[in-house]
Amino acid sequence: MAEHTRLADVGWVWDGQAINGQWSLSIFGAGEGARWFGLRKVCHMFHPNSRLAMEKLRDFDEVVCEISKWGYERVDHPDFPGLDSPMRCVHDGTIERKVKEAGIVSQLSRDFPNVTGAMDDDLYGKIKNEKITPEAYSGVGQALKKGTPQLKHWGVVYARELKAENWAGFNEVLDVIHLWVWESKNLVHLDEYIAKCASIFPGTPIIVGCYLRDFTLLDGVPMELLERQWKCVLKHVTNGTIAGYAILGGFLIDLHEKQARWVRDFIAAH
Repeated sequence: MAEHTRLADVGWVWDGQAINGQWSLSIFGAGEGARWFGLRKVCHMFHPNSRLAMEKLRDFDEVVCEISKWGYERVDHPDFPGLDSPMRCVHDGTIERKVKEAGIVSQLSRDFPNVTGAMDDDLYGKIKNEKITPEAYSGVGQALKKGTPQLKHWGVVYARELKAENWAGFNEVLDVIHLWVWESKNLVHLDEYIAKCASIFPGTPIIVGCYLRDFTLLDGVPMELLERQWKCVLKHVTNGTIAGYAILGGFLIDLHEKQARWVRDFIAAH
């Protein structure tokens, strides 16, 4: 009889401070969301890939580092030019930055063996906007795996992007597909999205992304849809059709506490 897979064993959390969609700073920083959910795997987001960060996360089982980098920039305010100047999130998905960051992750993994891969966020959007070819993109994986061939190259894929032609030439270089449903109303189609994803990326592990917040509604994911998603995730983890899930994110726990507590309880029960 096959051993039962516990949700706690296959779960990741996007962890790190972010100001995307929040009205205040979270009390949860890098690694702290994963600990709160009772999980041992972290997607390190929104901060530099550095030795200091990896030292903070060295007690986790696995860490995957974001390489299509989210960062911050100051927004000038006429009345508050000093410490009170606001910030905003910015995204650098240029091929040069991806290659550079992949090389940094490769180097870090040699001293921090729990670093197991790199994640390329909002991948297809940058492929289009930056006009990135499969040939150019192959350099990301080469930089990541130079001297560390065991590292996994993750790519974020949204359900709306699940067309084979979108990924021609790219599907062969991705080791893990990180599948997301942007609008919570479409979670009713999650079974179909998983099947479609598997057909476009045959044999490639799928990690399903699970939002706490619907950024199109500027509110928490409606509870009925949240519960439906997690029951679907449990079914596919049990069946082995997905390799796991990731929660976005630790920095949203205190903003959407009801959703977060329900998810934590569901994971603990299964």
